[in-house]
Amino acid sequence: MWLTFCVLLFWTYVIGYKLIYIDAVLLTIRMALVNMIVFYMLFYLLLPKIFSGNKIIIPLLFVLPISIFVWMAATYFISLFYYALGLEITFGELKNVIKMSAQQTFLEAVSPKRMLSQTIIIISLLSPFCFAKILVEITKLYNKKFKIEREKAALEIQNIQIEKDFLKAQLNPHFLFNTLNNLYGLTVRKDNLAPEIILNLSDIMSYTLYESNTEIVRLEKELDFIQNYIALEKMRYADDADIEITIEGQTAGLFVAPLLTFTFIENAFKYGLKSKNAFIKLNIKIENNTFWFSLENDSEEDIKDADFGGIGVENARKRLELLYPNQYELEIRTLENSFKVDLKIVLRK
Repeated sequence: MWLTFCVLLFWTYVIGYKLIYIDAVLLTIRMALVNMIVFYMLFYLLLPKIFSGNKIIIPLLFVLPISIFVWMAATYFISLFYYALGLEITFGELKNVIKMSAQQTFLEAVSPKRMLSQTIIIISLLSPFCFAKILVEITKLYNKKFKIEREKAALEIQNIQIEKDFLKAQLNPHFLFNTLNNLYGLTVRKDNLAPEIILNLSDIMSYTLYESNTEIVRLEKELDFIQNYIALEKMRYADDADIEITIEGQTAGLFVAPLLTFTFIENAFKYGLKSKNAFIKLNIKIENNTFWFSLENDSEEDIKDADFGGIGVENARKRLELLYPNQYELEIRTLENSFKVDLKIVLRK
């Protein structure tokens, strides 16, 4: 920034004031030093003190007069230094300007009348640097904002992983207990379903412990998990229990966040199948790279909206918002005698 200023100022003196190169260099150095002094004093000393939140030492109203005073005083002392070295402008419109400046007294150099006459010139000279500084600060603020957002996103992703791990922990204890009890009954009766149940349980444990440790999994794996889970849950109910599951569409090449619908399915078995018209109906459809999930279960009259799902549903909402922003639609409704969950997700390839 300062180099650009010096180059432009140098050619202004050469072309506009018809100075020779050496004289233009002298005045360019003087003007650059003066502007640097005022600029850094203003942005790194005065303004930080004013806006630091501490006790205000210098009122904002006095910043401009102080800056002009320092600008003119610095110009005067540099002119004295040049004059003491015997340096002078010998040609052009600014001939003998150093001598005229140095021969003033200090009070004459910074008199109110002179300060007022020079104010517009000083403001016009400092404005480009102030503008550049403001741009730099704005850029820093945006970078800081983006950094904070990235850190926030990383933290949210970490929270998602924690929530997913919580789902796994939630899945294991009570679900395993019920499944093993049912499996024990099958083995005592030497039921032919026992090997199939063991295989389903093995697939579920493998999926929750190992395969779902990534941000996304193959959709077919998630659907296998859902089918295995429902198959094991159905063991707790009579064969004539109204539990329907329909899956349609092609899953090849599609991916989805793991365990995303598990909360809804678990809640359906937890709160459903208790009324006279007990039922659970799950319909999953994959079409045009879109995952359609519709789940409905009966409900008892004394169960309120707040009782259905709780923190699990809120975690599911947060995961959807973080993993599929503007790419999902979730609707949970309380109907006359049932709960219904409709979910739509644009899938990843």
